[in-house]
Amino acid sequence: MSLYLEHFGLRESPFRITPHTDFFFTGANRGPTLDALIYAITQDEGIVKVTGEVGSGKTMLCRMLLERLPADVESLYLSNPSLSRSEILGAIADELGIPADGKTTHSMIRTLQDALVQRYADGKRVVILIDEAHAMPAESLEEIRLLSNLESKATKLLQIALFAQPEIEERLAANDMRQLRERITQHFNLSPLKPGEVGSYLEFRLRAAGYHGPNPFTERAVEQIARISEGLSRRINILADKGLLAAYSAGTHKVDSGEIQTATHDARFSPLLQKAPFNYRPLLWGIGSGTIIVLLAAIAFSLWPKPQLALPAIPAQVIASQPATAEPHLAASLQATPAEPAAVQRPTQALPAATPLPAPSHENFGPLTRDHFSQFEAWQPGTTRERYFIQLLATDAGSTAEIENFLIRAGKLLNPEELRAYRSSLSGRDRVGVIYGDYPNREAATAAMRALPEAIRQAHPYPRQVAKLQ
Repeated sequence: MSLYLEHFGLRESPFRITPHTDFFFTGANRGPTLDALIYAITQDEGIVKVTGEVGSGKTMLCRMLLERLPADVESLYLSNPSLSRSEILGAIADELGIPADGKTTHSMIRTLQDALVQRYADGKRVVILIDEAHAMPAESLEEIRLLSNLESKATKLLQIALFAQPEIEERLAANDMRQLRERITQHFNLSPLKPGEVGSYLEFRLRAAGYHGPNPFTERAVEQIARISEGLSRRINILADKGLLAAYSAGTHKVDSGEIQTATHDARFSPLLQKAPFNYRPLLWGIGSGTIIVLLAAIAFSLWPKPQLALPAIPAQVIASQPATAEPHLAASLQATPAEPAAVQRPTQALPAATPLPAPSHENFGPLTRDHFSQFEAWQPGTTRERYFIQLLATDAGSTAEIENFLIRAGKLLNPEELRAYRSSLSGRDRVGVIYGDYPNREAATAAMRALPEAIRQAHPYPRQVAKLQ
């Protein structure tokens, strides 16, 4: 790597994926978002939520907050989302220098409130920044809500900021999360970089690393990076780093299309989103409904009694062949016509319910993913809403390769018969979850979660109730 840096005249690696605040990019609305966050945390009295896709820069923004908050704000940072309810209290107490040994939960909260009141009296505010909040157990999120209730006569004693992936929206939409949801007063979203912002981002990182020459990335390379990364800063960093390394290996100082193709092949990203195929059924139904209405209008007109003409009889088989009307008032007017012959009485049964849309197809997924979809479908009817499982993964349905690879790895470490995959659209997006086990209560699921292999626990699993899926 030292030769790679020397080759381009760099002081340090410009595209590291670990957050480094010297490389915070203020473009793409990141700078204004940081300023708004600082204002919300220091002036507001509700919970602040920041969401963004994996690799969009949430942790970097969190680190910038830790650096930029005023001196009178004491900040606490929790990076482990799998902490239990009591462990969260212990971690906060430890950060604030409060002895926690042997204290009950009630006693701990009272001691914590006294410490916060003292800090408020000393002119200090306390904020807790929670990273990866989407992976927190439900009981821990409930504890966060309770902590937000700590207040003096005039103000909140503890400000809370949640940093999470978009799946937190699905969790907050649950009925038992409505109290926490209503306490979130500020919402921020880190959108991916737009194609026109990627070039500025690349050049900023290069200059921050000490680069002084002409931009090594050609326009074609920048366009490819923007398209392949889908605007996620972590992916941009990976592609740019691998592109520079490929250029160094080829003995050139230009990163062009070929180098980015090499980097893309090595990175093997899965698509962030999968475009749904065009659904032609609503169009056909609309055309069919319009045709039926026109036919019924024509029949109604022909059946209406005329003052000087006798209404010709219409064979019953013709009437029987006509579909039922979708206009109840029209059907009623036809039935109420005194001169209408018995042969042309309209059917009175209600319109049959619309045919439900077919279940989403699993054909785009890998064979192992499809097998675990089947295992979920066989398991769900036989379990009860009160039981628990362990959530291992939640991602967009378009990430088919990521899901398949995760199941391959997990199947080598866990009992594959207890692994299941399901699809959900509660958040308004097609997503896939991978779950494990079936436990009688949260305590059993939590104990099993803590016994999982380290490689699985690194994915931040959390216990979840079956009722959340039904």
